[in-house]
Formats: sequence, C-alpha cells, structure tokens
Amino acid sequence: MSAMLQTEGSNILQYSPFNSSVDPSFWHQLSHVKLDIDRLEESARPIWGYYSNAVPPGLTSNLHVDCSAYNEECEVQKPLLGAYGILLNKNTLETFKNCNKIALLEEHGQELWHSITSGEALNNPALLSRFFLLTYADLKKYHFYYWSAFPAPSFPIITLKKQPLRLVDTFSEKQVTELARVYLAVDDWRQRGYFLVKVGSDGDSSSINIVPLCDIKKVPVAIPDGEDIKKTEGVYVGVADPCPLPDHPGWPLRNLLALLSYCCSELVGLRLRVLCLRLRLLPCSTWSTKDSLVLEVTLPPISTTEPSSPETTFSPHSESEALNSPTEMPSLVNNTSHSPGSKVRWVGWERNERGKFGPRVMNLSSSMDPVRLAETSVDLNLKLMKWRLMPELDLDLIKNTRCLLLGSGTLGCSVARTLLGWGVRYITLVDNGCVSYSNPVRQSLFTYKDSLNSGRPKSEAAADALKAIFPGVESCGVQLNIPMPGHPIGPSLLADTRTNTQVLEELIGSHDVVFLLMDSRESRWLPTLIAASKRKLVMNAALGFDTYLVMRHGVKSDDAVNSIPDCSGKSIPGHKLGCYFCNDVTAPGNSQRDRTLDQQCTVTRPGISAVAGALAVELMVSLLQHPLRGYAPASCVEECHSEGGEEGSPLGLVPHSVRGFLAKFQQVSLASHVFSQCIACSDKVLYEYETRGFDFLLQAFNTPDYLEDITGLTQLHKEMEDAQIWELSDSESCDLE
Repeated sequence: MSAMLQTEGSNILQYSPFNSSVDPSFWHQLSHVKLDIDRLEESARPIWGYYSNAVPPGLTSNLHVDCSAYNEECEVQKPLLGAYGILLNKNTLETFKNCNKIALLEEHGQELWHSITSGEALNNPALLSRFFLLTYADLKKYHFYYWSAFPAPSFPIITLKKQPLRLVDTFSEKQVTELARVYLAVDDWRQRGYFLVKVGSDGDSSSINIVPLCDIKKVPVAIPDGEDIKKTEGVYVGVADPCPLPDHPGWPLRNLLALLSYCCSELVGLRLRVLCLRLRLLPCSTWSTKDSLVLEVTLPPISTTEPSSPETTFSPHSESEALNSPTEMPSLVNNTSHSPGSKVRWVGWERNERGKFGPRVMNLSSSMDPVRLAETSVDLNLKLMKWRLMPELDLDLIKNTRCLLLGSGTLGCSVARTLLGWGVRYITLVDNGCVSYSNPVRQSLFTYKDSLNSGRPKSEAAADALKAIFPGVESCGVQLNIPMPGHPIGPSLLADTRTNTQVLEELIGSHDVVFLLMDSRESRWLPTLIAASKRKLVMNAALGFDTYLVMRHGVKSDDAVNSIPDCSGKSIPGHKLGCYFCNDVTAPGNSQRDRTLDQQCTVTRPGISAVAGALAVELMVSLLQHPLRGYAPASCVEECHSEGGEEGSPLGLVPHSVRGFLAKFQQVSLASHVFSQCIACSDKVLYEYETRGFDFLLQAFNTPDYLEDITGLTQLHKEMEDAQIWELSDSESCDLE
C-alpha cells in the first residue's frame, strides 16, 4: 500500500509517532529512587527525556530516557533535544493495570493545552514536547512494566494539496549546509525544537537566519498568493523532525500546528511553508540538512478542526504504511477555551511490541547485577556512537580483540585505560618490575598501597586495577623477563631464558595485537621478531623528554596480499611498511649498563604518556576498521584532515607513524619502507629464527655483532668507512697540489 494514497481523504497529513526507548540505567536509578526516596509514595515526578532530529534512514523516531532523566535540569548536547516528562510509578501491578488511562491522558493533555492557550508555548516551544511514563517496578524480580504516552490533540486535521518536497529540491547545496550551521549555532535547546527560518534572496546562503517562534506575529509567514512553494525566499515554520521517513513528518509537528491554529488565528486559511528539519552527518564530519522536508500547509478554520475522521497516526511498527482505521484510545474533553461546544480528543498512548494498545515489560533480572549493568552501560555508550554517528563501526571486532601489553608502566597504564574505553574485553599485561613510590602519580593504574612492602608486581597490580575499574574485563598480569640482545646469558640463566622465551612466544601467538611499551630499545627486539614471524599486528609507542613516537609495524606478506600494488608515490602497502628497527643500521646494545640516576628513571613530561598511549590505541582501532586490517596502506604525505571512505577505515587515516613534539605542540605523520637489512624483521633474520629457533636467539643475545653480521650491516659499515677514507685521500691530494 502506498504511504500517501491518491483517493479522496488520503492526502490527510499523517505523523510518525514516537517510540519510547528506555535505557537500563533508567530502571537502575528508579530502583534507587523507589527504595531510598519515594518508598510507598505514588505522586508524579517530573523527568526529562530527549530525542534527536539526526536519525539515520531505516531507524525509528525514538524518545529516549536514561538515568539523566532524574536530573533537576535537562542537559543535552547538540543535536539532541529535551522533552518534558512525568513519571508515575505505582506500588502494585494491580493499580498499574487498573489505572484510568483516559483520565491520565486528559490530565496531561490539559497541561499541554494550558501551555498553548496561555501563549507560554510560544516563548518556550519545548513545552510542546511532552511525554508521560506510567510504570510499575517489581524489584524482587527486576521486572519493570511501563506504558508511554505522548499527548497531542487530534486537531487540526491538515489536507495536503501537494506532496512533501525534499529540501534539496528547493535549496542550493550551499544553503543546505548553511542551514545546518546556523541551526546548530542555537545554544538553547528549548529554541531548537520549534523555530522560524528566514531565507533571503535565492542563492545567498548568508541570509539564512533562525528566528525564535515567539516572533511569528512580527514576520510575514504566509506564502503570497500565486507564489510557488519551490521559491526559496521567505519565512518557514520550522520543527526539528525526528522522523526518517521520506514522505511524512514526526510527532512534534502535530502539537506545533495545534499551537498555530489557536494562537495565530490570522494565519487560518493561508498557505504556510513548514520546514521539517532533519540533520545528517556526512563522512567529512559536517552536518547537512539535505533530507529535510518542506510542506505546504493551510490551517483550517478552528471551528472545523475536529472532524470525526480520518486517522492521522501511523502504527509505530509499520511506519512504511498508513493504517486506514486503527483503534484509537480517545479522550473527549469539554474545553470552552478551544471553541464553544467543541471537544478536544487527545491521542498519544504508545502501542506495544504486538502493535496493540498496552504496556511493555522490561526483564532486567540478569542485567541489573552491578557487573552486568556496568557491561551493558559500557557497550551502550559505544553503540550510541555507532547508531548516531558511524553505523559501519564494527564494535564486536574491537570488543573481542585480544591485546597484549608488553610493559605495564607509564605507557602501559595509559594504553590499558584507553582500551577499556573502547570496550576491549581481553587485556594481558607483561612486566618484570614492581611498583615503586614514584610510580602512582604518573602511572594511572597504581596507588600508594601498591608501592608498600617493596611494591607489588606491576603487571599483577595493573590487571587487578583494570578489573576494579571495569569488572567485565578479562585482564591478567604476567611477571616476565624478556631476553634482550647485548645482554649475555650465562649458564645459570640459560633455563630461565629458554622458559621466558617460550612464554613470550605463546603470549604473542595467543593475542591479536601486541603493544610494545617498554622503556628500552633492546627489550623491543625479541617481541618484534616473534610478532613478525607470527604475522601479528604490532603497535609501538616510545617517549622522549618532550617527544613521542607512535607507529604500527608492517605485517609480513602472504599470498593473499602480494597482489596489492605499491603506490610508492602516494602510499605504502601495509606489508611493505618498516618496523621500529628498520631505520637503524646498528644492532641494539645493553643500554642498562652504567646508567646515571636520570637514565634509570623515566624522565618525560608527565602528560606525554597519555597522549602517546591514546594515539596508539586509536591507531589500532582505526586499523581494525580498515578492510585490509594490518595490510592497510599508509600515506606517504601528511594530510591536514581525514575522511572515512568506502575503501578505507570509517574512522579516517591509518598512518604508519605519528611523531609528536610537545615543545612546539606539533605532530607529523610519516611513512617509511621496510629495510631489507633490518636486524628484527628482515627475511634473513626471520629465516634464522624460524629454522634454528632458540639457538639463533641465544647467539644473538650473547654475541653483540652477530645480528649485524648476518644482515650485512657489518659489510655496510665497512664500505661506508672505506668511502670516507677515499674521500679524505682525495681532499689531501688536492691540498698537496
């Protein structure tokens, strides 16, 4: 059935009703209010709700309530809009069922009607957005029964003579963008739901202005006789429209037209432009109003605004089709302020999941456990990001990524906390140190108690702290010494070194992403080698006093990626990106020997670890969202901004490395190729490791020059020295002449 039939009476303006969306945190807070504040009291309580006119296509018009509903003041961020609500919580299921629903709708309809007839709604248009929530909370079983109503008078009945127009059919692209800008510049949410839009001469986007609804009698709102609605210039009656349907407005327009029909009698019989403003977030992170609707509306005389038919409401569970004659729950109210002898019929009770007028039930017996509630809240926060801003975001992939953090100090703590923010559930921390007295002020997962009695092992203390912050995380700490080149292994340490190497290999093999967060260069060599052999994604972060480096290692190629072109002029494929050691021409030595006090401590500006740690996690998340994952190419040139695209990560660019200079508050993104003679990831080193195993590693640990010898760096150094000698000889010969 078509959404707008062409038979007689089928052009009645129909509205898409709100659906209630009650967050579990609302019921958790209601439990607290019921037990600690209201107790047996059943009086109505004011609450807040919110909705948005930035609803992506395919979703429904939702009015949300969560734990913030109980705040004294409504605090919503753009582009959300607040709604005035009333909560009536009953003590028993019987009183909930037997409550007079018609009387309740009449009572709260009268409050709305008073806001209209007094003119208060002109000064504070947000009063038109009202809802009512009737509830019963079974706190033994954590079953919550509720029924929502969105009161609205059934008048005026509007007949559309023309089909609704999309805004892009009347506005230029520049005007569409400018309208979004000036609309979002309105800071008071009470004025963002209902407003006037003044548009100057065609093509001049700078003349678009948002005017308060209370000025409606000061500006020429009516369309002049004979003027086409497609003419852009003029004054529009605006409403923030939460409906994503292409041909129908949402519920808020209904009360706005009732207000105009009562308070602006001079507009009755005249044509009006109604702008149903809808926001859409573009991939470039800018807002657009291109999906907004423009309606031509003529307000009927007030004495004829109460016909007995037809119906003007959709079923919320089949919004793509209009119901011919759905069952309404009317409330007939004698009201002399409307017109003598007339009756206002109030509508607005929500249908349940079965499409019937009746309550809904929320079973939170499992999720109301504090641990389960924490998990639900963490997931919901991320899902809101996905639903509102980035539908293509794969949250399950992030959640189930197993992360191995080698290093549980300043960087390790910062990375772990950011991983929690992204909902990562599996985190393993590795370190060989203990918490000292200086650590807690810089390393956010430790407290003073952790440093007592010679200090707790860092990895274990950090893992326990993560669980204390978020019990839903599976975190564990591993106390481990990582063998390093340049640190000889004596006979007494041979067995422990072999065991530590095997443990490290197993840890890297059982995780998806490896973070290198240690405080020495040589400690990164063995994990880099093992991860390269096992084709693991490696994220590296290193700190200087006021500088930092965050980079991803290239993932070695296989048959599946060999066909990826090397667009070296613009980008480098992921399997040809270098590792942390690819820019070095010397093997790592023992940097732990003969260190002064300042060299024994992490001497960096305190805020730099949080910046680097956050960047490392954000780079990992962006990379996981890329279709090629670790094989994603990295741009060779720095770009001023990023845009998600169909072929890349929806979160933007996935650079090879990010270098920051805090002294200049500067950051650059660079990319470099893999080095064929790298002492950590070159084919020669990987072959020796994969064929000889621990014997090769032991030789690398005990012989300082071994890695340089097998990679050809020793010969490279000799050739460089010879070149310098010959250059010196040539200069000397010139002096002799």
